[in-house]
Amino acid sequence: MANRWQRMISPQILVVWLLLPAAALTAQQALENEIRVDVGGLRSGKGQVMCALYSSADGFAKEGGKALANTSSRISNGQAVCNFNGMLPGTYAVAVIHDENSNGKLDSNFMGIPKEGVGASNNAKGHFGPPKFQDAAFQFPGGHLGIRIAMTYY
Repeated sequence: MANRWQRMISPQILVVWLLLPAAALTAQQALENEIRVDVGGLRSGKGQVMCALYSSADGFAKEGGKALANTSSRISNGQAVCNFNGMLPGTYAVAVIHDENSNGKLDSNFMGIPKEGVGASNNAKGHFGPPKFQDAAFQFPGGHLGIRIAMTYY
């Protein structure tokens, strides 16, 4: 009888069958993971708040296309909320922009100084440019994590 079952079930199929419940549980846990970004100190209700989540210093706060995830939020009572769902545990940093004219980018003057509000996790500040990733970085252990960012205007 054992030989018959051994011939019917290959070792690969058995491994997949045994690991499938664990993989499904891990995927479900990842879907439940959320980083909630509460943005405060907005000077007006115009436009939108754009949030970018980075997992490395590559492009941090400069190139939204290099972010792990991007989202935007409407403004209500001087506040906005950006949610990043399905995130795996790890090290991240968030950069935010108050896109007051809703043109999808950070407007700056001829010297490169932002005309619109900016912010970063840990309320990190930059010197002659955006903050460094390591100053804005935080650990996400999984589950639900809320962070607050105060908008800065120059």
